[in-house]
Amino acid sequence: MAKLFRAAIMGPPGSGKGTISNRIAQSFGLQYLSSGHYLRESIAANTEAGVLVRNYVERSMLVPDDVMTRLMLPRLEHLIGHSWLLDGFPRTLSQAQALSNLCQLDLVISLNIPYETLRERLSDRWIHPASGRVYNMGFNPPRVQGKDDITGEQLIQHDDDKPEALMARLRHYKDVAKPVINLYKSQGILHSFSGTDTDRIWPYINSLLSTKIPMQPSDSVQTQTP
Repeated sequence: MAKLFRAAIMGPPGSGKGTISNRIAQSFGLQYLSSGHYLRESIAANTEAGVLVRNYVERSMLVPDDVMTRLMLPRLEHLIGHSWLLDGFPRTLSQAQALSNLCQLDLVISLNIPYETLRERLSDRWIHPASGRVYNMGFNPPRVQGKDDITGEQLIQHDDDKPEALMARLRHYKDVAKPVINLYKSQGILHSFSGTDTDRIWPYINSLLSTKIPMQPSDSVQTQTP
């Protein structure tokens, strides 16, 4: 890829960011950089940032802006000569401003999914805590019910994926994401996609990116997946 290309994807919980991000990485040769992956990695490595992160994650609290930027920006500095796709960062205006001091994004994808669709997806979502692998009982079930395909370890359902907590999560996402979306819209790099089916949204995203970056063979892809 002659020109470096930096993109980010935004969307509420259950919007399909991970699925679409993997498709983008495989189709266009971008490194997929998941903030969730880096959070789990830092906790496992027991780094200074990881100790801070664990305190928030164990209490099901959002990681503060200063801790997230302290975790993410050094990783991005190491990838300064690479093209990539960010998932989960920046979440807030403060994080977006910190990122802009390091590099400028070329494109931001925003996924707009109806509440009812998100509720249905998340009620069927089960997680492998150690790796972050996500299963959906409706369209991506584990081979053995309740067990991770790779390790055989127990899957869990997050309390905040349950319907009673989902509305509060979505309301918080909208409040925090709105100024970030407005920032990228003002820069002319925001592209929004709406729908209820990831497979129907994907062709439009694929078509957009095909006008921005050349297709890459999937075997050249390096990803940082959750």
